[in-house]
Amino acid sequence: MKRAARITAIALILAISPLLTLEQLRGEGAGALSLVRPALAEEGWKAEFDEVCGKSDDSMNLSQDELKALMARCDRLKPLIAAQEETVRKVYLKRLQMCRDLLAYVHEVKSRN
Repeated sequence: MKRAARITAIALILAISPLLTLEQLRGEGAGALSLVRPALAEEGWKAEFDEVCGKSDDSMNLSQDELKALMARCDRLKPLIAAQEETVRKVYLKRLQMCRDLLAYVHEVKSRN
């Protein structure tokens, strides 16, 4: 029974992460499951990116504190995006920078008034 459960678990892991080899699983044990974590982290930064940059359309209606908080969130997103694959990194870093620049501009304009 124990062996059947282990084989089922290995089959499930291999189905989730086709890059994981049986040798890696034997050698690294549960540590091999760390290959699944990047996919989950990717979903997190994309959701955060969408939430932060989605508010840039309404940036003129935000308070200065809200703008500062959004700029700080942009700054925290930058290293997460920088760790991504090249194409994703280039596109999303550029979009993030444009979003942050807009928020900074609106903050500057509001602080003058």
